[in-house]
Amino acid sequence: MEKKKIVLGVIGSDCHAVGNKILDFAFTQAGFEVINIGVLSPQEDFINAAKETNADAIVVSSLYGQGELDCQGMRDKCDEAGLEGILLYVGGNIVVGKQDWNEVHKRFKAMGFDRIYAPGTPAETTIADLKTDLKVEE
Repeated sequence: MEKKKIVLGVIGSDCHAVGNKILDFAFTQAGFEVINIGVLSPQEDFINAAKETNADAIVVSSLYGQGELDCQGMRDKCDEAGLEGILLYVGGNIVVGKQDWNEVHKRFKAMGFDRIYAPGTPAETTIADLKTDLKVEE
C-alpha cells in the first residue's frame, strides 16, 4: 500500500526546529511519507509543497505563540489552490498567553482546521488521528 504523504513545517517567523525534527522522525517511523519544509515557512510553502507532492495532509507547527495570526485564511488558500478537503492539522503553542483552550479550539475550527492540538500533546496522538482520518490500515 502506498504511504500517505504529510507536509510538515513550522509556520511564520517561528524558528523552533527541534520539535519539527522530532515530529518528522515520529511520523516517518509511523509509516508516513513526510515532506518537511522546515522552519520560518509561510502558508504558501505548505500549500505549494502539498500541491507538488499530492499530499494527504498538512501539519502546521507553531511554538512562538503567533500561530493564530499565521494560520488565518489558510483553509481558503488551500481551497483556492485546488486542495479542497486536504486535512489541516495545527499544534503547539499556537496562541499567546494562557487562554481558555476550548475557545482557542473553536477559533481554529472556525478557520477550517480539522485537528487542533494543545501544547504538550504527544506525537502519538497526532499519529493516531492521522491514521484514523486518512483511513490507514495497520
